[in-house]
Amino acid sequence: MRQVRPGCRLLGWLCALLIYAVPLPVPAQPFSVQDARTTLKDGVYRLDARLIFKLPKKVLEALDNGVPLTFALDIEVRRPRRYLWDDDIASLEQRTTLQYFALTDQYLLRNLNSGHEASYFTLSTALRALGNIHGLPIIDAKLLRPDRHYMVSIRSYLDLESLPVPLRMRAYISRDWWLTSGWYSWDLGTSG
Repeated sequence: MRQVRPGCRLLGWLCALLIYAVPLPVPAQPFSVQDARTTLKDGVYRLDARLIFKLPKKVLEALDNGVPLTFALDIEVRRPRRYLWDDDIASLEQRTTLQYFALTDQYLLRNLNSGHEASYFTLSTALRALGNIHGLPIIDAKLLRPDRHYMVSIRSYLDLESLPVPLRMRAYISRDWWLTSGWYSWDLGTSG
């Protein structure tokens, strides 16, 4: 059996300590919720939020080649419970498609829920418009009890199921396409 010198053992421990103690750079989240809140207006809780979207190179290439991208925004209202799972009160999904048209050199945003469309000359303006949510109705106050506590959660993600089939298969195995903001939660507040 070979004898390990004490200096080598100490060096090994120091290396292990550095590996686990020094944080490695974490890549920036491609989608993020910067701010979100609800306000009660005319008996309806409305959502105001600001989301940031950063698209990787492969996704940008697909968009520039005319592939429409569908962004989903999931909104959930729930009542937290101490000993059981949270009580789901309401859920809503907003879906918006972003598509580039080379002939007009414009980006088109189409809300699939309302049918509203808007054109933009730059991608950054289109993504900024996509991320600015103002006054989106999420739940009628009459459906909530004033003596209960409620939470709202939102997340946004790129819907891979809406991609054309040949691209969808590649997207499933590439990390570049798995874009999500993760959940962002806050108190609904039943006092207007």
